[in-house]
Amino acid sequence: MSTLWQDIRYGIRSLSKRPGFVVIAVITLGLGIGANTAIFSVVNAVLLRPLPFKDPDRIVLVWGFLPKYAQTSDKLPTSAPNYLAIASQTQSFEQVSAFRSWSWQLTGGGEPQQLAGVRVSANFFAAVGMSPMLGRPFVAEEDDPNGPTVAIISYELWQRQFGSDQNIIGRSMTLSGRTVNIVGVMPQGFRFPGGANLIPGLQFALQNDVWMPLGLTAEEKTQQGNLNLALVGRLKPGVTTAQAELETRSIQSGLPLGSVGYTVNLVPLYQQMSGGVRRLMLVLLATVAFVLLIACANVANLLLTRATSRQREMAIRVALGAGRLRVIRQLLTESVLLSLLGGTIGIVLASWGISFLVSLIPKHVPRIQEVGIDFRILAFGLGISFITGIIFGLVPALQSSKVDLNESLKEGSRGMTSGTRQNRIRSVLVVSEVSLAVVLLIGATLLTRSFIQLLDTNPGFDTSNVLKLEVALPNLPPSRYANESEQVAFFHQLIDRIGTVPGVEAAAGVVSLPLTSAFESTDVIIEGRTQDPRPEANYNTITPDYFKVLRIPLLKGRTFTAQDVKDAPRVVVINDVLAQRLWPNEEVIGKRLRVGFEKDSREIIGVVASNKQADLISELRPEMYLPHSQFPNGSLTLIVRTHGDPLAAASVIREHVRLQDRDIPVSRIGTMDQVLATSVAQQRSTMFLMALFSGLALILALVGIYAVMAYLVTQRSHEIGIRLALGASGADVLKLVLKTGMMLTLAGVAIGLAAAWALTRFMSSLLFGITATDAVTFAGVPVLLVLVSLVACYLPARRATKVDPLQALRYE
Repeated sequence: MSTLWQDIRYGIRSLSKRPGFVVIAVITLGLGIGANTAIFSVVNAVLLRPLPFKDPDRIVLVWGFLPKYAQTSDKLPTSAPNYLAIASQTQSFEQVSAFRSWSWQLTGGGEPQQLAGVRVSANFFAAVGMSPMLGRPFVAEEDDPNGPTVAIISYELWQRQFGSDQNIIGRSMTLSGRTVNIVGVMPQGFRFPGGANLIPGLQFALQNDVWMPLGLTAEEKTQQGNLNLALVGRLKPGVTTAQAELETRSIQSGLPLGSVGYTVNLVPLYQQMSGGVRRLMLVLLATVAFVLLIACANVANLLLTRATSRQREMAIRVALGAGRLRVIRQLLTESVLLSLLGGTIGIVLASWGISFLVSLIPKHVPRIQEVGIDFRILAFGLGISFITGIIFGLVPALQSSKVDLNESLKEGSRGMTSGTRQNRIRSVLVVSEVSLAVVLLIGATLLTRSFIQLLDTNPGFDTSNVLKLEVALPNLPPSRYANESEQVAFFHQLIDRIGTVPGVEAAAGVVSLPLTSAFESTDVIIEGRTQDPRPEANYNTITPDYFKVLRIPLLKGRTFTAQDVKDAPRVVVINDVLAQRLWPNEEVIGKRLRVGFEKDSREIIGVVASNKQADLISELRPEMYLPHSQFPNGSLTLIVRTHGDPLAAASVIREHVRLQDRDIPVSRIGTMDQVLATSVAQQRSTMFLMALFSGLALILALVGIYAVMAYLVTQRSHEIGIRLALGASGADVLKLVLKTGMMLTLAGVAIGLAAAWALTRFMSSLLFGITATDAVTFAGVPVLLVLVSLVACYLPARRATKVDPLQALRYE
């Protein structure tokens, strides 16, 4: 231990004599370690940190699967009869719970609010292994449509609406016109279920405010085809996911839905939450690891340069009896001290940059709000600092410990043997830096070109000058909006009022707004035709001016009018994808089809151009549009096209809603341009982060090339002086130095291209519109890198041409 302290004290004294060297090395390492620590903090929160539930490895999602819907989703919701059968027959689960998204209108406390939440079966909190922070979970008698009206609220709602009242249990609130008693408050940060990443096909808010009992009615318990429930189960101890899936599939095969091929998949909760972003996180982690390796190569080069000036020192230590291992240990101690200093700077940089990093990552990424510096992050930062010190210090230490006493102790010795050996190592390090930079630049360029392609994608509608806002009506008794005719009348009158607002060109309503909602699919039954399997299509509910507001072209026939009311002939508008798929090269106007869940057929009155639905990446799908008057819904997103800034009309439109019914809240006000931007947020953040870290890698690589070439010029100044004295021109010297630098660059580019060809294939799922081996990218990046490397080599080369032969030969 005393020897270790001696090494540390000597290392500190040695480093303090070269403050410039220390500053450069520490900053270089700080950037690399800081980038790794910041990204690891995200990976830790999203992928590594244990889920905040009891025995989370025993929690699974039970998804339905139909082969005919395999292309659109392998995670389908299920029906109430299916849920009840699985829950009663399973031997693999301790608990099986059902839940579905819901929304309520909170009134009676000032401005009405739209609250997002979930209806859950009574054993839901037992299934996920969480209990309320205050109060209690639901009991069985509350999970009945005629049972007590109770709710559990989120910690966040408890804070903002009830002032963190510790006596909240037993208080009431008014939700959708009904008095609801509060029986519990969930812990801070509890969001399950939350976000489309967790529950595809069913929309959940990122933050749920309310949980209420599911309360299945007798009618719902018999509706086999109404797939509107998600299931979560808790496995019994010792039961594997595979065993439970086998049993559940066996149960499913004997149920009515099993006769049409409906089966189930079981997905562990951890996999469900992280699956959509796992590859993105790993790509970012690999990116910053490459940056750190480049930083290590730079510092190793600095140490090799410093080792040249310390040859006599090392020779004297060996002459005085120090063994090679003793010298190596001393040099590694100095390297680790450097890396720990760099790690400290890196952790500070990471703590400052985490909030910026989180702001770049889309909010729907699971658990992104948990990102922060904790003990695990500090341990990672210190651990990677120590390992980094060993990595970049080992090779210089091994080289410096090979001491030729006779040569090193000669007066005026130039150390040519050691210098030649070290030059080879420097060259290898530079080649490594360039190759790593090539891989990162190609990856960043692929993502950038992919993002540009995505932005150039035509969504099929015009987002400019369009305001969007959500209005949801209380649609359960005792509300008058429980009557469908009242829902239709409310929205018809509201849209008419909005149409009279100055500056408004047109207004409409839609159930599933493009690029924001999960679109529902159903079978399409063509009148007079037998098809097996039946075709399927998305369906949406709209008001008459929907196509006018979004400027979706009408290709044939007509769109809906105010005359397409409930008692009028039933009609439907389809898109051109569905028309071409079902009636290729035929006239479709006047044809009849039946929407899968309806009993009566509808006449096709129009064909419109297709548009992107769930996102810009997915291919165009067949779609049917139903008039809101004939297929009412109590919740619509209103879209308003204005002549100027759409947000300027928001307050006026909100006031019109208030004038029509002061208890109806307006939520999620924004523009369609914002919707479009949000839909590509993940691609934008991935591209930006890759570009940021790749740019840092390029700078570090160029600094490494410049440093090596500058040192080479200094080391070979004697040789250059001789060449110039013998008649070589400045151009000859320039070519000599540039040739050396460009040979290293070209070697690194060649290795980097080969590595990128193999590694970028793992990025395929992150790309859109281009392949992972895009020829333009693989040709352009090397050219760019060669050009900037040429600049980095030119500066030392130009200095070499100005060497004074007399000065260089003076001491010969």
